[in-house]
Amino acid sequence: MKEATTNKALSLKTLTKSTVWDVQENDIFRMLEAADKDGELKENLRHIADIIRSAFMIEEIKEDNQLLQEKYAKQGYKVGNIKMGDDTKLTWAIKKRPITRVTDLTYENIRHITAAKLLEVIDRNFGGGWDSLSQSIQDIIESGFDISTTTLPKDRLHKKGGMYEKKVADGYEVLEVAKGTWVEAIFAKLKPESFKPRMKFDESRLDGDEEDDDADVEIIDDYNKPDEDDVELDEPNDDDITEDNYRTTFDLGGGDDDEDAESLSDFIADE
Repeated sequence: MKEATTNKALSLKTLTKSTVWDVQENDIFRMLEAADKDGELKENLRHIADIIRSAFMIEEIKEDNQLLQEKYAKQGYKVGNIKMGDDTKLTWAIKKRPITRVTDLTYENIRHITAAKLLEVIDRNFGGGWDSLSQSIQDIIESGFDISTTTLPKDRLHKKGGMYEKKVADGYEVLEVAKGTWVEAIFAKLKPESFKPRMKFDESRLDGDEEDDDADVEIIDDYNKPDEDDVELDEPNDDDITEDNYRTTFDLGGGDDDEDAESLSDFIADE
C-alpha cells in the first residue's frame, strides 16, 4: 500500500475532511504546535477536532496518567501534548483510522488509498463480488476509481489477448472472486485527479487587454424591434393629457409603516 505523503504546506486553518487523510499523526501534533500562538485556535478547537476525528481516533488523557499513555502507545497511538495558550494544556492520543471494511470508505478518503488496497477491502466483504456492494458504496468507489467487471469460466478468464490481459497491461489491479466454476474479475484503477471548474472573472478581459473570443460572433440588436404580435398604437395627442390624468410619480406601496421592511444596514448586520 502506498503511504500517504506528508504535505507540510497544510495548516489547521486549511485542513479539510479530505486533505486530513494526507497527513499522519506526527503532522497533526506539528500543526497544533505551530498554531499554539494563534488566538483563533482555542475558539475553533471543537471544529478543528471534528475535522481531525474524521480521519483519526482521538483520546484525551490526563497529563499525569502515564500508565494510560503507555497503553495507547502500545496500541499504535501517538501521544503528545497540546498547549492552548498560557493556562491550558491537553494530552492527546491519536491514531489514523484504518480502512479495512467497505463501510469505512467515504467520498473524503476514497482517493487516499491505492487500487490494490481497495480490492483488498472489497475482498473482505464476504467474497460476494461487486454486486454484493450496496449502490451507495459503489457510488463512493466509482467517484475515485475506474471499475469494470467480467465473469467467465475459469479456463477462459486468462485467455491470451482477452480482457484480463488488456486491463492488466493498462495498469488495472485485479481481484478474482470464485463463483463455482466461474470467476468474477473486478478491475480497478485510480482515476486521474480532476478539478471542478469555478466561476472566475478574467481581469484581463475587464481591462480590455485581450481580444474577446466571441469577437467574430455577430450580435443582432433587435431590442427596439417591435414584435410581430405588437399592435401599432396611435400617437398620443397632447390635447388629451390633462392635469388630472398625468402623473410623474408612482406609488410602490409599503411605506414607512411596513413592519416587514428591512434596511440595507440591517441586512449587512445580519450577514
